[in-house]
Amino acid sequence: MQKFDEMYAKLPYDSGSVREHYRGYGQWLARQPGDTMRARREEAELIFRRVGITFAVYGAKDEDGAGTERLIPFDLIPRIIPAHEWASMERGLVQRVTALNRFIHDVYHEQEIIKAGVIPSDQILQNAQFRPEMMGVNVPGEIYSHISGIDIVRAPNARGEGEYYVLEDNLRVPSGVSYMLEDRKMMMRLFPDLFSQHRVAPVAHYPDLLLETLRASCPATTAEPTVVVLTPGMYNSAYFEHAFLAQQMGVELVEGQDLFVKDNFVYMRTTRGPKRVDVIYRRVDDDFLDPLVFRPTSTLGCAGLLGVYRAGNVSICNAVGTGVADDKSIYPYVPKMIEFYLGEKPILNNVPTYQCRNSEDLQYTLAHLKDLVVKEVHGAGGYGMLVGPAATTAEIEDFRRALLANPGGYIAQPTLSLSSCPTFVDSGIAPRHIDLRPFVLSGKEVQMVPGGLTRVALKEGSLVVNSSQGGGTKDTWILEEGPRVAPHPSPSQFQSQSQSASSAPRS
Repeated sequence: MQKFDEMYAKLPYDSGSVREHYRGYGQWLARQPGDTMRARREEAELIFRRVGITFAVYGAKDEDGAGTERLIPFDLIPRIIPAHEWASMERGLVQRVTALNRFIHDVYHEQEIIKAGVIPSDQILQNAQFRPEMMGVNVPGEIYSHISGIDIVRAPNARGEGEYYVLEDNLRVPSGVSYMLEDRKMMMRLFPDLFSQHRVAPVAHYPDLLLETLRASCPATTAEPTVVVLTPGMYNSAYFEHAFLAQQMGVELVEGQDLFVKDNFVYMRTTRGPKRVDVIYRRVDDDFLDPLVFRPTSTLGCAGLLGVYRAGNVSICNAVGTGVADDKSIYPYVPKMIEFYLGEKPILNNVPTYQCRNSEDLQYTLAHLKDLVVKEVHGAGGYGMLVGPAATTAEIEDFRRALLANPGGYIAQPTLSLSSCPTFVDSGIAPRHIDLRPFVLSGKEVQMVPGGLTRVALKEGSLVVNSSQGGGTKDTWILEEGPRVAPHPSPSQFQSQSQSASSAPRS
């Protein structure tokens, strides 16, 4: 299988084959003693632990079956992308997210894509994420996925060149942006000299762009809309991020019990009395948002919320029902969506995908399980997945039985040789597989900060980058060609922000 490394053109690592955009960094890295890098890694771990930059892991993958908090591993060596590659990727991301928003609006209104026979109706209408309660509901600007996390991988093509592919669309409650921001702060704190030597595009303004996007979704003509972040609570795996983003935007972090409905509006309880809420950046899944409509036992949402939403008196970001577009059974149709709604060819390609609901695809998948990656269509976080080349015979046979019992619940893809990037591990610097999650914001315009969260599979040879499966993160550098869009905050600003990010304002 061909391999592609982000920094080196020749493998195993050959110091004479450093790619052009890594050249300056490569020269700097060669001068760094191993004990210095280890000391920096220990310093980063200490700071992350002090600030509380953790995530929780639940269930069978956890050793004792209970949820435990873990420090997300951080790697010192950045993933660097040249400006021209990012510019092309950015165009592809804007195109894709625009088409996905058009698709979700169509699904809940005219359903033209079904009438045209582009996507089978049962793929949409029988989808577990389809919300009939959203039929005919108009949302501001016809935007459903305000915050999209699009997972990008790079793999060698037939010419041996690295080509970017979209692996997955995350449109419900995509997470990870806080790690992107904290990784950059950490790199600037540990290696300030590097940022004077490289024209690295800044990412620190993401919270400003996010707040701008949320305010733009406000359904009323309120001059100063009240925005809140709705969290399931401190035991959620991404609670650090919820608190971090609320603090960075300067808005309230609330739980369902802090909200109530009165006279067809949503209010939050404060020490100064009820305050009307205009926009809810929800980090709670649809099923738990309103016990009067969805799961009646939920205590994470607000009773009556959907009624206020349908009346147009509050915005929910991302919109209810958005998950119909990020289901893995819908993913294979996104290139057709782009052509159907925009009349354009996709800039970013999908990974070839076998839909096991189709008998031919199922038979091929069953015959090649040892070579494929098989995923549950509703799975996430690296769970419910078979990586054929790394699986045991017993695991393969378990998946064979699952596929035969419920073929419509799975898709399969070739095992891509994900690009690698030099990573500082216990044994020194070694290649590890990576992916990239840029965060795309859709408001009055589609915009994003340059880069995203690079996730790295720290286990040698592993292709699974998810934090829940032992993956770590890297800082992502987009090298600018022109003048900087905005100055980098100083390391002292970063330090003060980090120290206050572990708690968000509460009324």
